[in-house]
Amino acid sequence: MEQALAPVDEAPAVAPPGLRANILSPMETLAQSLSTIAPTTTPTMTIPLVFVLAGNGTWLAYLFATAAVLLIALCISRFARYTSCSGSLYTYATSSLPPAISGIAGWALLLAYIATGASVAGGFINYANVFLLSITGKSAPTSLLAILCVGVSTFIAYRDVQVSARLMLWIEAISVALIAIVLTLLLWHNGLHLDHAQLHLEGVTPSAVRLGVVLALFSFVGFESATTLGAEASNPLRTIPRAVIQSAIFTGLFFILCAYLETLGMHTAHQNLGESTAPMRVLANLAGAGPLGPFIDFGALVSMFACTLACITAAARVLMRMGHNGLVHRRMGRAHHKNATPASAVLVSGLFTALPVTVLALRGVAGTDIYGWMGSLAVYGFLTTYGLAAIALPLYLKRNHHLTSAALVISIVTTLAIVLALAGTLYPVPERPYNWLPYVYLFYILCGMAWFAISTRKVILTTP
Repeated sequence: MEQALAPVDEAPAVAPPGLRANILSPMETLAQSLSTIAPTTTPTMTIPLVFVLAGNGTWLAYLFATAAVLLIALCISRFARYTSCSGSLYTYATSSLPPAISGIAGWALLLAYIATGASVAGGFINYANVFLLSITGKSAPTSLLAILCVGVSTFIAYRDVQVSARLMLWIEAISVALIAIVLTLLLWHNGLHLDHAQLHLEGVTPSAVRLGVVLALFSFVGFESATTLGAEASNPLRTIPRAVIQSAIFTGLFFILCAYLETLGMHTAHQNLGESTAPMRVLANLAGAGPLGPFIDFGALVSMFACTLACITAAARVLMRMGHNGLVHRRMGRAHHKNATPASAVLVSGLFTALPVTVLALRGVAGTDIYGWMGSLAVYGFLTTYGLAAIALPLYLKRNHHLTSAALVISIVTTLAIVLALAGTLYPVPERPYNWLPYVYLFYILCGMAWFAISTRKVILTTP
């Protein structure tokens, strides 16, 4: 059952039937958001892609992206202060928007988590083979690696959410620590000095930074996924809003620092960051810590596995809420009698995460391309859901007599920022196959709306 408009210190969460209430600590709840963001993947894969667009303005692109994400986080945290459940932003949208519109939020968020899971599974393929080649000189079949990554993630999510949360926390902590060590040694080895090319934005244009911001937003997607654990988190009305804000602030500062230092380090190494396939290994060698290179690769590998696990965990809980609301089969809304996890929803989420990455791998698509394609598709789902949640916020607060002028301003500014971000994904028109992704996403949403119309009609016809 949903929890609504209680003071922060009261009203313990009531879990949907079968889920364990109040079992996740504040750190484990924060781990869900951090693992879905997968902080390690940004320095290793996303920042080089942003550098291709923004050049010396990469750090500025991440600064603007952090500001936009903080606006979204403020909207989401306002919801999370008053209501907690297992449906995340989908439930926030259903609380105030018409059923047809809130249904779009459910389908969009489900696609966003599944596509992100498939994206980082592609990254897992890439770094698994980088790691294997450095150790054994041989690579493994990409389709086998995809099935292994998603299969093990699905099994863990199926068995125990508490075990998966703790595992994600340790994986990300170790991975981020490795990168922090390399960056610290880089500063120590090369001395503290400013990079005037970056600070003066040499060769950077406003349009380049704008395009970089859009891509940089992918580094943050999923930061709100702690809200999917509203039924299982301890003291959710307090811990979940904090987890949402903390994950946005921590990762934003980390990404800005990484963007600046990676660009500085690659300038010092006389290499192009945008062309590097393993930038952290190059920086490790530059810092005199070459032996850490393979550990960095392994850290990226396990971080992408953790992100896959977090995405399946989050997608399953959105699917469970959709089952409760009749958007999908009612079986999706049931929990396993022994494991106390949304077992059917986990298995379906795992299957649909595995399908695209396995098919693309079998067709010979590189892991880095899978990462880029599926990640870009996920951005549409997240931005749609973020936008609908921002629109729903003042309606929800007004209905429950909590609307303030500050909340209204946050909602308007956040909605405008999201519209600008969506426009940035459409113009200038990207190259193939990225130019097809908006149409794929639109077709998917139209199918979801058609399913809603059919389901609603069936209910009306069968109601006495």
